[in-house]
Amino acid sequence: MSTEPMSTEPTTGAVTTDPIRFDTKIAVLLREDLEPWQRLNVTSFLVSGLGTTVPEVVGEPYEDADGVPYLPMFRQPVLVFEAAKETLTAAHARALSRALPRAVFTSDLFATGNDRDNRAAVRAVGTGDLDLVGLAVYGPRNAVDKVVKGARLHP
Repeated sequence: MSTEPMSTEPTTGAVTTDPIRFDTKIAVLLREDLEPWQRLNVTSFLVSGLGTTVPEVVGEPYEDADGVPYLPMFRQPVLVFEAAKETLTAAHARALSRALPRAVFTSDLFATGNDRDNRAAVRAVGTGDLDLVGLAVYGPRNAVDKVVKGARLHP
């Protein structure tokens, strides 16, 4: 039995078992001192920004065998990393220097309760002074690898 993913070619409808390779990467980098609930919350918020501004990362809608439709999801895996605060700050600088699509989550956002206040909290702090607890980045695989250099995959 093969462990390779099966997919359907959108243009022909033919089923293929060829491995799917991505030349891009979605990565989330979390500060290592976050509580488990914070890690999940931050990851959720960060990736939501990518799906809305980089439409090519979102696949087709899902449907089960009974015809019940489900929302589309990312077309590729999201790799989650963790690192110390200094590594996160350096990764942010590298993402900015490469002009990669990115989302940030600062410690201030744990004290807000809505989108308007979240945006105001980020806007109130200069780029170099952001107390980052999370960063999501999307782009060419090698560029994203350079951004998250020094981080480790989340356990």
